[in-house]
Amino acid sequence: MPESRNLDNGQRLFSVKDLPSNITIEKAYKDGEGNVCVMFQPENHLSVFPQKWLKENCYELNSHFEDRSEKHKKLWLKDSFENGLPFINFDSMCSNENDKLLALRSLREAGFFVLNDVPTRDGQVLKVINELGYTRETNYGALFEVRTEVNPNNLAYTNLGLGSHTDNPYRDPVPTVQLLHCLESSTQGGDSILVDGFKAASILRKESSENFSILTNNWVNFRFSNDNTDLRSRVPMIELNDNNEIIKVRYNNRSIDTINVPKDKMRSFYKAYRHWSEVIEREDLKVQFKLSEGDLMLFDNTRIMHARTEFSQSGKRHLQGAYSDLDGLYSLLNTLEKKESWLKIKKIL
Repeated sequence: MPESRNLDNGQRLFSVKDLPSNITIEKAYKDGEGNVCVMFQPENHLSVFPQKWLKENCYELNSHFEDRSEKHKKLWLKDSFENGLPFINFDSMCSNENDKLLALRSLREAGFFVLNDVPTRDGQVLKVINELGYTRETNYGALFEVRTEVNPNNLAYTNLGLGSHTDNPYRDPVPTVQLLHCLESSTQGGDSILVDGFKAASILRKESSENFSILTNNWVNFRFSNDNTDLRSRVPMIELNDNNEIIKVRYNNRSIDTINVPKDKMRSFYKAYRHWSEVIEREDLKVQFKLSEGDLMLFDNTRIMHARTEFSQSGKRHLQGAYSDLDGLYSLLNTLEKKESWLKIKKIL
């Protein structure tokens, strides 16, 4: 067989169908550099595997790509932030790769971070996204305004309090990152609330494995509809990977559509649904704080539920929001971590 991978980009040059059906291993040995060498027949093809690569790709330990499951997160409660929330200065994050790493690692591990001293200019939220990843444009546009409106098509555009929820569960795929940038804040109330949905789901699983199983195995309808838009999805409220680990949560009481599960499961589903709704509103799960002008919070919309308290009609509260996706931010994180590792090795050498 010719070269199996492109030497410039490492991409595979053959399909599995190109392999002989009678392929066998003639011999395997270590070379002088400790690499494992395997001679395959009938093509007399030699493959060389570095030990580091073999360890990283071991069948029993192969989880290095799974950075979105509960197993790879620091699940938290309200008391987890007694020493303060993960606030990071915006200018420092833009100019200092260590602070950028700090922000992105906080997103990966805790599910969110807050930038302060972000310029309160119109559209600045998009510049923040461009610093870290890519904008996810929706029917709301590249960005959206969060302030009170006359005849709003979404309760977010009123002064009412909002319960814990994830955004856009009716969209497929859902935007995996949300940003909210505070431009004006002079009202009474309007505090932001964050809940670790993975922690809430793990509590539900501990308290009732039956209710947890019902919500992971029964899909529900979410929908957003107005004169110009009709978005629909059918997904589970709690999604698991192939190792039965939590990888996504979805909850939005304002956009859940008619429950459509088998008749014989309806009563047990509502029991589980109510239990889940109660867990996510527990006070010991809620981190509550007020965004000041120039603060911007960025969070994982597949994990972190957000809410707000009611605010007064007097004064002004104006936020601009936008969406992005985890793949862009994680790509930057992976690149920076590889660079960090290389610099450490270079320093040792």
